[in-house]
Amino acid sequence: MKNNPSLKGLFIAVVAFILAFGIYFLFLAKKNYYLVDNPTPNTYYYKINNGSESIIAAGQFVNVDLKKGKNSIKVFDQNKKLLYDSAFEVKKIRGLINIAHQDYYINDQYYGYNLKKDSLLLALDKTMIDGKAYFGGAQHFNKLYTEDFYYNIDEDYDKIIKNVQQVEFRSKIFRKQDYLNYYKEYYKF
Repeated sequence: MKNNPSLKGLFIAVVAFILAFGIYFLFLAKKNYYLVDNPTPNTYYYKINNGSESIIAAGQFVNVDLKKGKNSIKVFDQNKKLLYDSAFEVKKIRGLINIAHQDYYINDQYYGYNLKKDSLLLALDKTMIDGKAYFGGAQHFNKLYTEDFYYNIDEDYDKIIKNVQQVEFRSKIFRKQDYLNYYKEYYKF
């Protein structure tokens, strides 16, 4: 076979393309998943879509498989007494099941050039938590299921986002105490 430079170039380009996608999907791609979270000191048992019974201990979160569309959950206390039987609808690729109906906060963090964090926070709504006002307009959440966030409770915000041409934001869901700790550390008024 002759030495064909065009064929060599095509082969090198295809290999580089496959390697780039392989590296992206193995190391860089954001994983999409659903969590059941229990920030309380209690233990719960639950069944999702009449599947097998699972347990979630105090302070634990567990990855679960959900299908898009209608899903159901049965939640039992530590004595396996039924607490509630409910349904929820999954529309997006990540979500959080609030098994104990505790308080969570969905916060937006802004990124971009010439971002004036203090004036931006003052322009947003205030959120009242335990009688104290917190700037930034975090959304309070205590229902069974939500998927209105980008980062789940077990993920951190990106330190920097490259190639941001204007001011953009990413939302993250926090347990109540985690949000208060984040607010105290991140915002220094």
